[in-house]
Amino acid sequence: MLFSPFISKPDNVSQIMLKVLLALLPGIALYVWYFGPAILVSITLASLTALGTEALMLRLRNRPIAPFLKDNSALLTGWLLALSIPPLAPWWLIVVGTAFAIAVAKHLYGGLGNNLFNPAMVGYAVLIISFPMQMTHWIAPHGLGQIELGFFDQLEYIFLGVLPHNATLDAITMATPLDTLKTHLHLDQSVQQILDMPIYGQLAGHGSEMVAWGFLCGGLYLLATRIISWHIPVAYLGTLFVIAGIFHLLDPGHYVAPLFHWFSGAAMLGAFFILTDPVSSPTTNKGRLIFAAGAGLITYLIRAFGGFPDGTAFATLLMNICVPLIVLYTQPKVFGKKSPKDNPVHKEGRP
Repeated sequence: MLFSPFISKPDNVSQIMLKVLLALLPGIALYVWYFGPAILVSITLASLTALGTEALMLRLRNRPIAPFLKDNSALLTGWLLALSIPPLAPWWLIVVGTAFAIAVAKHLYGGLGNNLFNPAMVGYAVLIISFPMQMTHWIAPHGLGQIELGFFDQLEYIFLGVLPHNATLDAITMATPLDTLKTHLHLDQSVQQILDMPIYGQLAGHGSEMVAWGFLCGGLYLLATRIISWHIPVAYLGTLFVIAGIFHLLDPGHYVAPLFHWFSGAAMLGAFFILTDPVSSPTTNKGRLIFAAGAGLITYLIRAFGGFPDGTAFATLLMNICVPLIVLYTQPKVFGKKSPKDNPVHKEGRP
């Protein structure tokens, strides 16, 4: 017989990270369905590199290896980075980005709990700035590419850079929906003309919008299990919706509707899995709202006016810089502590 009080044991780091990894599975499954199994190769490479680099850095720092490998934090960093880069990226690109994320963005700051920036987004930023050509080869969804590669063809291209006979890279890849939108807007085409292209579905990109639905379902699971709070997803998606809605109402021929931004790029992945990183995000609820709202604003500004098609990663990193200041001004007052202005001596003007 059970008696009150019913106090549950809180999840440890390993269990929390494992639940986040499980929450990514619906999006990954839809990714495989619409774009092929190449993403599984990227995730595997990133996982092995993340665990190997983690073990190496722990060894160099004279820290115990097994406990830190079992906390699943390095594994999560590898998965998030793999989901942020093209699935047909060459193997070395995934290895370099993941190793940099773990070695520099995480362990250079002292390891888990001490890093200022989200490691996966640091790895992404390094890759897109250093290797922009390789970061633009996104595989076409099923039915839209001129040629569809089988699993072994994808493996051969990832590891050897070899395509089947008479196949070209342009025949199997295409620009992302956000990149296509920005390119054709610069060619003075209207939003409606662009959205009539085959690459677009009901809300955003064909296939990619369904992947976003998968990440949304995973994010709702994290909310239901209280792994994350509602503040960051609501503030980020809400700000992105409001600012996109304002521009769309002012000029619908040049700015897409808000739902397009929700289900394009890394918006859903960012809202529930990246910005909610407990280490690099604020610890106060008010701070989380400010942090996520700023990220939503920056994401839209980069998408609409910047040089990159998506701005989630850079928005995350820019707001990571502001976290210490946000926490400083949003932390609750210590109970019983008075500020100098509340001191009656100061009020009377005496020294």
